[in-house]
This record gives sequence, structure tokens and C-alpha cells, in this order.
Amino acid sequence: MITATTITDTPTHTAMTTAEPGAARSAASLLQILWLASPALPVGGFSYSEGLEAAVDAGLVHDEASAAAWLIDQLHLGLARSDLAVVAQAIPAWRRGDLARIHALNDWVLQTRETLEFRLQSEQMGRSLFEWSRQLGELGAGVFEQLQAAQLNPPTYPVACACAAASADASVRDSLVGYAFGWAENMVQASIKSVPLGQSAGQRMLARLAQQIPAAVDHAIALPDEARQAFAPRLAILSARHETQYSRLFRS
Repeated sequence: MITATTITDTPTHTAMTTAEPGAARSAASLLQILWLASPALPVGGFSYSEGLEAAVDAGLVHDEASAAAWLIDQLHLGLARSDLAVVAQAIPAWRRGDLARIHALNDWVLQTRETLEFRLQSEQMGRSLFEWSRQLGELGAGVFEQLQAAQLNPPTYPVACACAAASADASVRDSLVGYAFGWAENMVQASIKSVPLGQSAGQRMLARLAQQIPAAVDHAIALPDEARQAFAPRLAILSARHETQYSRLFRS
């Protein structure tokens, strides 16, 4: 005997079954972006302070409020207008196999690192991501093969990371949100160690940065080539000073 309950249950089960493949793809894409954004990714991002340690030494950053303000400025004035914009443009270039565009973006990153410290960071992290993709083998979804075929010498981190993100079935915007949040986590940890700050202060800072990330990502996506830039003179001076700083926790 067919009851009302039976009639109600059947379509519901069918709808759930139909939606499952799309939901599975979405979950897989999200997990891949979270993986790339994880501080556990063996690319060495945790070992750099990107000028923050020198700012602490100079007295420009000295507490939670000044550290949060510093990182929010760096997010909007630095990351959004340079690395995030590069990733936004590199992901579709990787997906369509436009190696000329990939090389142009990689060259731009190399040419706009204002200090040797910043350039070496981008090169080292790019090479480490290349090696990470090689070690993954078939689990790497072809990322190593794409990077190898591109023959970037060296691969910079934003362009290499864009290659890994391009292999995920995720939107450019979601990929950039993950990239920015991974950067924010590393920089908050750098603040905790160098100011120093407590873990609760670090979490409040991360919450403030998370509120700012969507706007920074939207700005990066909207930037045309001619508006992309990495001009930050005070940050460059601090990075240059970091090399001779008396006591350092982070790589120079």
C-alpha cells in the first residue's frame, strides 16, 4: 500500500541523489583550495615576516592595534594590488594553456620585488611548491607536469600557486580568498612571535583581516594590467634594513 509518507520520501531521496555529484565536486574543490591555503603546506611561508619584523624593530608596530592596522594596510595596498592580482590573471591563463601570458606574469613578479629579500622569498616559495607538486605524483592532478612544461626559471610563488589553484574546479574568487587567508594566517603568526602578542590577540587580528579579505579580492580581480603595481617604499626600506637587523626571528 502506497502511503502519503512514501510519496513524500521518494522525490526527496531522488533530489538528494541528483545533487550529490555537484556537491562532491564542490567539496573537492574547496578542500583543494583549503589545502593550498594551509600553513602546513611545505613552502616555507611561515619563515618570512615580509617587513613586519623590521617594522617592530623600528617601533612602527608595537601592540595588537598597530599590528592589525599594519597588516590591513599591507593587504589592501600591497597584496591586493600585486600578488592577488597576478593570481587572478594567472589562473585562467593556466586553464587555457596560455604560456606566453604565464611567462609575462612570472616576469612581472620577479621585476617588481623591491628588495632581494622579497625576490628570494617569492623564488624559494615557488620552487618549494614546484617540488611539493612533484612529490605528490599522480595525486597532484597534473600540477607538476604543467609547471615543468612551462619552464619558468624560476617559478614565482603567485604564479606557481595559481597553477595549483587552476587544477581545482573552483572559481577564481574562491581561490583568491584562500590565498589571502593563507597569507593572513602566516602574517598573524609572525605578529604573535615578533611583537610579541598572545594567541587571543592573534585571533582578533585574524578576524579583522578576514573581514577585509573579500573587498581586497574583489579589487584584485577588477585590476587591469596597467593598474597592477607593487610600489611600497617604506616596506622596501624596512625589508632592506632587515638584513642587518641585530636580532632576527625570520628569514632575510
